[in-house]
Amino acid sequence: MGLHDFWEESVNNIRLRRFLVEDLTIHEGACIIAGGEAKHISKVLRMVRGDPLILMDGKGACFLAEISFVSHNEVTVEIKKTLPAAPPSPIDITLCQAVIKSGPMDYLIQKTSELGVNRICPFISSRTVVHFQSDKQQKKLKRWKEIAHSAAKQCNRAIPAKITPTQTFKAQLANLESEPGIKAILWEGETARDLKALIQSHEPRAQFIGMVGPEGGFSPEEILTAQKAGFSPVSMGARILRSETAAVTLVAVVQYEWGDLNANKDFDPF
Repeated sequence: MGLHDFWEESVNNIRLRRFLVEDLTIHEGACIIAGGEAKHISKVLRMVRGDPLILMDGKGACFLAEISFVSHNEVTVEIKKTLPAAPPSPIDITLCQAVIKSGPMDYLIQKTSELGVNRICPFISSRTVVHFQSDKQQKKLKRWKEIAHSAAKQCNRAIPAKITPTQTFKAQLANLESEPGIKAILWEGETARDLKALIQSHEPRAQFIGMVGPEGGFSPEEILTAQKAGFSPVSMGARILRSETAAVTLVAVVQYEWGDLNANKDFDPF
């Protein structure tokens, strides 16, 4: 067995670390990693020359790479080969989420990203408790994107969930009104139809848009406005769920029914 074959066999037998680098530039088979990912590689993980890793560009491309040089602020890697990206879910899920307290919101973004949601759209509704100024909105958006990126690395998804800037409830509905797919809004006041009944009343679709309210839920007026925009009110049964729990459950149920919560034995992500 040659040295190259031995190296690749060794790589196949370990769980490789994944790193996401936006605006990834490969020149003559090498790439320079800077910023937070470089610090994580060198300072936190203390990886060294010769260590293998998986590099993701956040747009769907994945590469097997090996560290060739580590400096104070940068890590240079040699690209060994292009890897097949994990297949996308057959269902495109958008989660419209009312902004909630910091900890639960971070948890929600992390877990729904791991479950494969494609887009998370935060909004402010009439019963939203958390409010922040425009400068803090940018900081929150940056943090949420970082969480989505970390979740993508954790669960081996090639493209992280997209996080949109925070909008008002009405602006959110206006943007989504013309979009195709099944649209559902969770409401504890709905007694005629639950999420399961809504899903089972339709053939599998390519797009699903779910809307979850804040800690205090939606007002009846907001439900009427959402219905005019094409959203169907549904309940989650008799249990009263926290907002973040409801969001995670919503995404998990849709993925179970129409998505990729199954064993794909044909894909080997390393």
